[in-house]
Amino acid sequence: MTFDFEKPIQELMDQLEKAKETHSKGKIDMGDTMSSLEQKIEETKKSIYGNLTGWQKVQISRHPERPYALDYIMGMAPDFIELHGDRNVKDDKAMIGGFGTVDGQSYMFIGQQKGRNTKERQYRNFGMPNPEGYRKALRLMKLAEKFNRPVITLIDTPGASPGLEAEERGQGEAIAKNLMEMAVLKVPIICIIIGEGASGGALGIGVGDKVMMMENTWYSVISPESCSSILWRTWEYKEKAADALKLTANDMFKNGLIDGIIEEPLGGAHNDIEKTIATVKKEIKKLYKGLKDKTTDVLINERIEKFSQMGVVRELEA
Repeated sequence: MTFDFEKPIQELMDQLEKAKETHSKGKIDMGDTMSSLEQKIEETKKSIYGNLTGWQKVQISRHPERPYALDYIMGMAPDFIELHGDRNVKDDKAMIGGFGTVDGQSYMFIGQQKGRNTKERQYRNFGMPNPEGYRKALRLMKLAEKFNRPVITLIDTPGASPGLEAEERGQGEAIAKNLMEMAVLKVPIICIIIGEGASGGALGIGVGDKVMMMENTWYSVISPESCSSILWRTWEYKEKAADALKLTANDMFKNGLIDGIIEEPLGGAHNDIEKTIATVKKEIKKLYKGLKDKTTDVLINERIEKFSQMGVVRELEA
């Protein structure tokens, strides 16, 4: 899959393929041409990916080959054991969670899972959890607290399920309760936005001691398309909306809403999944190292203070 802004790269890669074909036939030496094209491709990639707009980053965050929550979990903790159900309604397949070990340290992993094809997307409800998904997540967090295990949440959702049945079963209440309970959970919580971070659907598992974003992800109260449709009655202004929402990792970090940005391979996480997972694993270990020796009171107080400071405005007296 190639996005519009990636076409100059694709054109150069096509030229490189033709040069390689000609060279392999042995009639013409294309060595210099290939070297020149390879250098030009690298320069073009750095130029394009180093100056992405908000909308372009939104597009990359939705790339169908991008690693999802289970890819990260299984890549970091092959012994992962998934736990099911909210002990109330059912098992929400859009929200996954369970215990896994990373280099000797046990974690409770919780994340939203999307699907690769139509059948999987329907099975996972396109990564949009229902109330029982958030209640399952809370049940697993409480289980982690009981066994004194840190919690890792991997956020990737276009939003909580918007259906009538979800509202009837208490979607807003389930998310609100998660916010309240996560604020005072007695174990370290590390939250990482690995793809889309839309609205309360993302925030429902997004209250943590450390909140990180992958380089090509977004985090906002509303998607650019929905924002455009509300303000301009059309999706045509989605690019303008994406810039206005300040939803990129750089914008979020600048505004003090996240704690850091995790670098991705040039062009996005899907270009080198193994390297991306290794980077996230390294970051988790580093973050947990800085949290594990804090007392419960310090952990909770710092977490509450961190979120209480967000959005605070102070007026200076004249």
